[in-house]
Amino acid sequence: MITDFSFQQMFESLTSKLASVVFYAFEINGVAIPMVLIWLICGALVFTCYLGFINVRGFSHAISLLKKNKTTGASGEISPFQALSTALSGTVGTGNIAGVAIAISLGGPGATFWMIIAGLLGMSTKFVECTLAVKYRQINSDGSVSGGPMYYIKAALDKFKLPMLGTVLAMAFSVFVIFGSAGFVHVNQGFVQVQSVTGFDNAWLFGAIYALLVGAVIIGGLKSIARVTSKLVPLMCGIYLAASLLVMFTHFSAIPAALWLIVQGAFTPEAGYGGFIGVLIQGFRRAAYSNEAGIGSSPIAHAAAQTKDPVSQGFVGLLEPFIDTVVICTITALVIILTGAYQTPGLDGVQITSGAFASVVSWFPWVLMVALLLFGFSTVISWSYYGLTGWRYLVGHNQRLTQLYKVFFCFIVSIGAVPNVMAVFDFIDSMIFLMAVPNILALYLLLPEVKADLKAYWQKRAI
Repeated sequence: MITDFSFQQMFESLTSKLASVVFYAFEINGVAIPMVLIWLICGALVFTCYLGFINVRGFSHAISLLKKNKTTGASGEISPFQALSTALSGTVGTGNIAGVAIAISLGGPGATFWMIIAGLLGMSTKFVECTLAVKYRQINSDGSVSGGPMYYIKAALDKFKLPMLGTVLAMAFSVFVIFGSAGFVHVNQGFVQVQSVTGFDNAWLFGAIYALLVGAVIIGGLKSIARVTSKLVPLMCGIYLAASLLVMFTHFSAIPAALWLIVQGAFTPEAGYGGFIGVLIQGFRRAAYSNEAGIGSSPIAHAAAQTKDPVSQGFVGLLEPFIDTVVICTITALVIILTGAYQTPGLDGVQITSGAFASVVSWFPWVLMVALLLFGFSTVISWSYYGLTGWRYLVGHNQRLTQLYKVFFCFIVSIGAVPNVMAVFDFIDSMIFLMAVPNILALYLLLPEVKADLKAYWQKRAI
């Protein structure tokens, strides 16, 4: 008979082995470099160069498209802005707050420079992903949209006369996104911050309330999620950025020195932080966690955008890493560096960021708590849709099965704050990064097609 304890040991052993495979790393000068990170970085570099630095050339056009936000006569369920908001709500979260702090504590201020570079390169990856997601989406009989990497993965392999492999990889991606959608980490980190600020320590009650709020949103489907995120994303970013700018204003005279420290540290870091390679890897690793470029999650939201041209949504999508990583992560880094919080012994992750804010105004951790809760909540509801899309790809659009997924998802959320579920974090991270394997492969295969579509798009606009 298998006891609960032995089952937990078995699960932890399985998770550990899975994580060791997914995050397999080789060493350079004593610094571990995960292969999955190389897979993402190489993809971003190839896409950027092959498309003629579309991340730079297309930036102003992307802004103009977002301002117009036209949806008249276009297929889709939500506006381009709502698609961007839904995708941003899935990426802007604890990675922007705790992840930046971890990168700086391990790699020094110079890690910020490489986070920015990774964010800029990730813009090209997002452009390719979002373009293909719209191009290969399916419009269902009820007007709803089904789209995402699983659809263009299948299409890519079909074109290369490998339909069986395409089916297997598309189904594998769907399984990975279902398991990766579990919102444990965001619920747990939200509870940790609430507990540290308010003293509230009932994890079960916190989880139950969180699950009820999530259920109230996701029961209405994608349009309900999009309505909430389109309001929530500007609000949560506004609150966080306002608090960050206040901290920066109080240390205004030190900003030039902080910026120089970031640039200097990127190329001549202290030996204690693992040298140049160590700083570079920390920056790219945290950026990958933050904006998820190449993972394949955001294209699921962008696939539902009301647009007549896939390339136009690709331009809107490339703004996502810029906002998420280049803007928000950089501001977080400046707050941490200006206050010197990363040098405070005994602090880790979100505690570093919280300490940075508290050093200016004692009640600022309350602001951070609200920001974390908003960030986490928006991420959870967005990923619920990503997981549901994977679920529907496998089992179809049966209404009962759809509701079953939503109920099970809310149950998972409800236990997310309980400490003894921490063992599943490695499992969820493994699932999320496994998504990148078939996704990037499909992007490579369809890249010439994206370049041709981009050329036709520019020519059409020139007429």
